[in-house]
Amino acid sequence: MLLTDSDKAMLDGAEGPAVAAAMDLLVRYGRALDAEWLCDVRNVAGTMTQPSPVKARLVREGGWDRAYSVINLDCDDTLEIPDMRVPTCQLQQSFGPDSAGIAPYPKELVELQSDAEAFYGRKGVNILATCTPYQVGNIPVRGEHVAWMESSAVVYANSVLGARTNCEGGASTGAASLTGRIPCWGNHHSENRRGTHLIEARAPVDGPLEWGMLGYFAGGLVQEERPVVTGELKQPDLLDLKHFGAAAASSGGVEIYHLPGITPEAPTVPEAFGGAEPPEAVPYGERERRHVYEDLNSQGDCGDVDFVLLGCPHASLDQVRETARLLDGRKLHSGTQLWLMVPRALRTTADRNGWTGVIERAGGSVLTDSCPAMSRSAPPGTKVFATDSAKQAHYLPAILGIEAWFGSLRDCIEAAVTGRWKGDLR
Repeated sequence: MLLTDSDKAMLDGAEGPAVAAAMDLLVRYGRALDAEWLCDVRNVAGTMTQPSPVKARLVREGGWDRAYSVINLDCDDTLEIPDMRVPTCQLQQSFGPDSAGIAPYPKELVELQSDAEAFYGRKGVNILATCTPYQVGNIPVRGEHVAWMESSAVVYANSVLGARTNCEGGASTGAASLTGRIPCWGNHHSENRRGTHLIEARAPVDGPLEWGMLGYFAGGLVQEERPVVTGELKQPDLLDLKHFGAAAASSGGVEIYHLPGITPEAPTVPEAFGGAEPPEAVPYGERERRHVYEDLNSQGDCGDVDFVLLGCPHASLDQVRETARLLDGRKLHSGTQLWLMVPRALRTTADRNGWTGVIERAGGSVLTDSCPAMSRSAPPGTKVFATDSAKQAHYLPAILGIEAWFGSLRDCIEAAVTGRWKGDLR
C-alpha cells in the first residue's frame, strides 16, 4: 500500500501504541482488499458501547481500554485509548434504562452499557445510539468520505446523501476513529458507484409500504450490486427512502442505489450508468408486487398477534405522530404489546409534542437505543409479531424463532388493538 508520511508516523508509534495498532489494522485490512491507499475520513459511525458477555469479561480484565483494544482494534494487548481523532458517533446499541419493566433485558447489561457510555463519551464518542444517525444530526455532505457501519445507514448515506462509505465493521471503524483514515476501495471510487441493473416500476409506488416492497424486490434481484429504479414512483420522503434502502440491504446487500431525478448522483438514467448503455429494464409490476408481499408474509400462519414492532430503522417523528394519531383514544388488546423504537433525541421531541403520552395511554411503549433484533429480546411468550418493516420481517423470525406478519402501519395498529392480523395487499 502507498502510505503517506503521516500514515507511516502513526504506524511507527509517533502518536502512541493505540494509534499504531489502529494503523496496523487498517494496513492489513487494506492489503486484504487490494486497496492502493487510504483516504481521509472525518465522520465515523461505529459500535463501542453495546454490552455482551464477552465484553463484560474484557472489562473485568482491563476496563473499557481492554474491550476497545481487543474488539475495535483487533489487538491482544490492553492499550490506553486516546480521544477520538475525528468526529465519531455510536450507532444503535442494546436497551437502555427506559426498557426496565418492558423489555426482558438483563439489568446488569443495561448498567454495563451506561458505564460504557460514560467512558466513550469522555473519549469524544457522540452517543447517538441509533441506526439512523442522519435523523439526529449526523448528515455527511455529498462526496464526503466517511466510515459507517449498519446496512440501512450505509445505503442511506451513499444513495440519498451522496456520501461515500463501504459497509464497515466494528474493527475498521474503531481504527478509523483513532486515525481519520480508511482503505480507499469499493464505494469510495466513482466507477464502483454506477448502476448495474435497471428496474422499471409498472405498479404505483407511494408510501413506506410500497417503497419497502420495491426495495425488497430490488435487493433480491441485484444482491450486492447497484439498482437504478425508474417508473411509477411518487416523490419519496425520508421515511420512504429509509424503508426502501433498509429492505434492499436485507434481501440483498445493496449499499448504493439510484433514483434518476431524485438521488443526487443520478440526474438522468444515462448518468446513473456513468454514460454506459443501460441494460434492459426488469419490470416490477402487480405480479412482482404481490409476490414480494406474499414472500414477506410467508412466515406467518397464526392470526393471533402477541407483539407489534414499529420503528425499524428507527422511527422518524412523522412515524411517531402517525402512530399516536391512529392510537388516540384506543386501547391495545390485552394479549398484545406494541413497541415503537426511536432515537433517544427524537423521543424527547415526541414527549414534548404529546405523542408519547398518547401511545402510552393506549398501552404501547416508546423505547430508545436498540431493537429486538439487535438485543435479541421480545416480550416474553411472543410467538407471532407484526411489523411495517420489511427488514424486521426478514430477520426477526430467524433471530427469535417467531412468526411474522408484514403490512402497513395502519395494519399493524389494527393488529395491536384487536390482537388479530387482518392485513392484506390492496
